[in-house]
Formats: sequence, C-alpha cells, structure tokens
Amino acid sequence: MSKDKNILAEKLIRGMVRKAIMHIREKKERSQIDEHKQLRSVVRQMLLKEKTAIPDKVPHKSTGINVLEDLLKKIVPVVGTDYKSLTTDPDQRKSYRAHLVKGVENTLSGAEVNVDAPNEAPDLEEEIEIDVGSDEDKFIDIRSDKEIAAEEEPEVDPADSFGTGLEDEDKTGRNMAYSTFKKIEQNILDSFDLLSSNEDQEVFYDYLKTNLLLYMDKFEDELATALPEPTTPEYEKTRGGGMPEEEGVLEIIDE
Repeated sequence: MSKDKNILAEKLIRGMVRKAIMHIREKKERSQIDEHKQLRSVVRQMLLKEKTAIPDKVPHKSTGINVLEDLLKKIVPVVGTDYKSLTTDPDQRKSYRAHLVKGVENTLSGAEVNVDAPNEAPDLEEEIEIDVGSDEDKFIDIRSDKEIAAEEEPEVDPADSFGTGLEDEDKTGRNMAYSTFKKIEQNILDSFDLLSSNEDQEVFYDYLKTNLLLYMDKFEDELATALPEPTTPEYEKTRGGGMPEEEGVLEIIDE
C-alpha cells in the first residue's frame, strides 16, 4: 500500500472514531437530560402530594377557639390601629383597654342571657281583667314611645354609659374604645351566635378577653419602641453640654 493510501485510510479511521465518540457523548447527554427531567417530575409529584396531604393549619380541637381565631383576624387590626393612635398620655390607653374589655363583657353577657332565656308563650286562656278607673285614667296618650321618652328623660350620649363603673378613667380613651367597639361589636355577636354549646361559648368568651388584653400588651410594646423619648428644650441644652445651674438645672444636695 502506498504512502498516500495509508494517510487516506488513517484519516477515514480517525473520522469514524470521532463520529462514534460524538454519538456516544450526545447519547449520554440526552440520557442525563432525560434523567433530570424524570427526577424533576418525581420531585414535583411528591411536593404536590405533600401539599395535598398536609393542610395549611391544623384546626384546634375546640370549635370555640376555631371561631374565635377567625374573629380575631377581623378585629385585631381595628383594635391595633385605634389603640396606637392614643399617644398623648398612657392613661388614655389604660382607659381604652379597660373600656374595651368591659364592653365585650357586657355584650356577651347579654347574649348569653338571650341564649339561655326560655321561650315563654302567653297563656291565652288566662282571664283578662280590665280596670276602667277614674275619668283621669281614661285619658289616651297618643304620643309615641320615643316622644314620651324624650320628654321624660334627657338625651344621653351613648359613650357616657359605655363601660359603666369606669367613670374615673380617661374620657379620650373611653371615647376611642366606644368607637372601636361600634366597629367590631357585630362581628363579635355574629361569631358568638354560631356557637350553641355552653362549653364553646365559655371558651370563646374567656379567650376573647384574654387575647384582646395580650394583643394590647403587644401594641404597647410596639409603641414603646416607636414613640420618641420625651424631652424638653432645657434638657436638650443640658445634655448637649453645659447649661449653668441658674438657667434650669437643679443641684440636689444631701444634707
């Protein structure tokens, strides 16, 4: 075989080997890609199954707590906004706190009475006696109940009767608590009306008051870090270095 034929044969062999290597490499890469796709598919299916099997939140064993949790999601943001608006004096927030909890107690106590009250039907067979009385008693008053009440009793601001027994508390806090309660009262009653079990009602009642107090503690802590530290111009001058005693700094001398 001549030298030229040897070179040509060598080139052909190398070309065939190169093609074979490229084919094997491509097949291997395709295999890896397919394996990755299969792996991703398996992982995706596992995640979907896991998400389906495990709920976002496991319900509490008490229906009263479950109902209360839904209620708190509605009312806590309202309470937080109004509570944090009382920044002039801590007594305002103290009054707000007392009046709001008192409002809850009064409203749900009334609701419990309505739930437990028996349905008493009038006895239709009971004998009815009519005492005509004197001529003066024969007068028929055609005024409406509203007109009679307006003449007999002066109009009273509902906020004044809100939280009876807390008259010594700050009035601004009381007024804000009354405003808050008007916004959330119906939500509270609607949630409470869902419960017919005495146990659920008691749990709802106790945990509602407790959680309102705990959330207001939380709001108080948040205010403590958000509100600026109280100060005066004289204090700032003194802290900045050097206001003489006669201009406002009192020296305490132990005798």
